[in-house]
Amino acid sequence: MSLLLNVDSLRKAYGQTKKEKTAVLEDVSFSLQCGEIVGLIGASGAGKSTVGRILASLEQQDAGTIWFDGCDLTDLTGKKRRVFAKDIQMIFQDPYGSLSSRMRISDLVEEPLLIQKSEKDPAKRRMRVEEALELVSLDPKKYAMRFPHELSGGERQRVGVARALVCRPKLIVCDEPTSMLDTSLRLELLVLLKKLNKQFGIAYLFITHDIALTKGFCQRLLVLYEGRIVDQGETDSVIEQPDHPFTIRLIEALKKLENSKGE
Repeated sequence: MSLLLNVDSLRKAYGQTKKEKTAVLEDVSFSLQCGEIVGLIGASGAGKSTVGRILASLEQQDAGTIWFDGCDLTDLTGKKRRVFAKDIQMIFQDPYGSLSSRMRISDLVEEPLLIQKSEKDPAKRRMRVEEALELVSLDPKKYAMRFPHELSGGERQRVGVARALVCRPKLIVCDEPTSMLDTSLRLELLVLLKKLNKQFGIAYLFITHDIALTKGFCQRLLVLYEGRIVDQGETDSVIEQPDHPFTIRLIEALKKLENSKGE
């Protein structure tokens, strides 16, 4: 595998003034290979989603560099950044709030193509939309003209995946995409994402607070604690031999949960 993403010394703080600012990301550095699935795990407020939003160009870092597919994205803006923005898409946590209730499913999936201006021909855009819906097992004939409120939570999240797929990205940031789904739907979504990864070689940064979801899905793990990466490595290695006290607590909680299920 070749290098796709390299993040170096990422920093981000929120607040109106220097005195009010609170650091969310202190010094975050990591890399991701083409087609690789990397889990980013941490507690609520650790800065996981902030990392994802910065990569997806929804927020700007205060400091640090981002190299993507051989290019420095750090200071790119406007049209130059948009060229790469289509290659980094995002699946959001909330399958209800992330889809406009006023738009039909076909329009929701088409919207990224219009925003990125990556396909000018309306007929070709429709074909791309239909292809994306079929890839997530939503029949275009059945779903294209529906509104989000007519779909279940699992179906809505599949629409979210289709929206991310339609631009044919190289990297998808998955921001806790299973957290609002029940257990069976979580498994279905992970199976779907794994299938798309193998079929198209799409890399994922899989953001989650649930370390159990990363087993068998993520190839590597990054553990974020108080704005810093405190543990990283192959998933099995991090789970079996955690270094940082926070990671150790996560593993202990996972083992207790697994033991309680076995009783």
